[in-house]
This record gives sequence, C-alpha cells and structure tokens, in this order.
Amino acid sequence: MVMLTRRNMIQAGAAAGLLGAVGAPAAAQMMTPLKPYIDPRLKARALLALAANRSRVPNADVIGIADFSRPSRDPRFYIMDLRSGMLTQHLCAHGRGSDPAHSGWLEYFSNSVGSEATSNGAYVTGDAYFGKYGHSMRLYGLDHTNSNALDRAIVVHSAWYAEPSVIAEYGKLGRSEGCFALPGISHAEAMTRLGSGRLLYADKV
Repeated sequence: MVMLTRRNMIQAGAAAGLLGAVGAPAAAQMMTPLKPYIDPRLKARALLALAANRSRVPNADVIGIADFSRPSRDPRFYIMDLRSGMLTQHLCAHGRGSDPAHSGWLEYFSNSVGSEATSNGAYVTGDAYFGKYGHSMRLYGLDHTNSNALDRAIVVHSAWYAEPSVIAEYGKLGRSEGCFALPGISHAEAMTRLGSGRLLYADKV
C-alpha cells in the first residue's frame, strides 16, 4: 500500500506537469535514454584506420567516430575509450554541401575546397584554438578523401544549430560548412577526451 503524503502529491504533480509540457513519448525518452550503440562495421574500419596510421596518431587511447549513415536527428558522433570500452554518443551536424536539399541526411562526401561538404576518412586531431567559431580543434586529413581538411578549415566546434532544441523544432539539425559541429556540452567532452593527437574517423556504412 502506498501512503499518500504531501511530498508524494508534489512529486506526482511535477511529473504530470512534465508529461503535459513535453508529451508522453518525449518524456519517456528523457527518462530512459538510449544506450550508446555504434555500427560494428564502422568501428572495425576506424580501428583499421588507427592501425594503418599509428605512426601519425600519437595517442591510441581514445578515438572519435562519426557515423554519417544516420540522420542528423540521431546521435551519431561517438567518443570511445579503447582501454575501458566506455562509449558516449552525441549529435553532430554535417556540411550543407553534403545535403543541398537539407533533408537531414548526408547524401555525399567531398574533399573539394569551397564545397562546404563533409569529408570522409581518417583524421588526426590537432591543437585547440579560439577562432571564428570560438573554442575549436583543428583536424588534419590522413586520406585522399579528406586531404584538404586544413586548407578548408575543417575543425571540431560547437554550434547553436547542433543543439537538441533545433531537432525539437525542425526534426533535424542545421548544417555546417563541412566542420564537425556539436552541441555545447558534447563539444566540451570532445575537446577534453579527444584532445590532440587522436584519431577521428568519419564515414557511412
């Protein structure tokens, strides 16, 4: 038997208010967040890229993986600790040149200067700096598919259009100019855990 107390009533009222404000499905998702999951095929490719570029990637403890097979409304940027297996997932915007119709899906990659598209392949993270998009992290392309990353100023940065509130309003994120644009809280984790000299791998499966 459950005793009805003033505290119970206050808690029940707060829960009802939450459900009324965001809707039952959304509230249920808030209370039961999805467990991070990464496609094993993409993970395997990233690990192969790490092994192939080991001489150019000083730190092999943590890697980043961007799965652009998924729509921008889904978490698709992963930070994985290869020692502990700890995996976190984050929202990530793609380049407008990769999605001209702004469907929310990445249609194709490009390495061309001026394309404003996302490039696929292996990157090594560089130094942090303050630039056009605030606190950012440089990226150096390791493959022919992303060799122009530095010339194109492809970096990891935070952006308002990568926040969950944008999905709530439009059903998808906004688009970058080819950079890996993350929500503020995710960007802070990426800057700390990926740091400099680590692998970031981006592709579709």
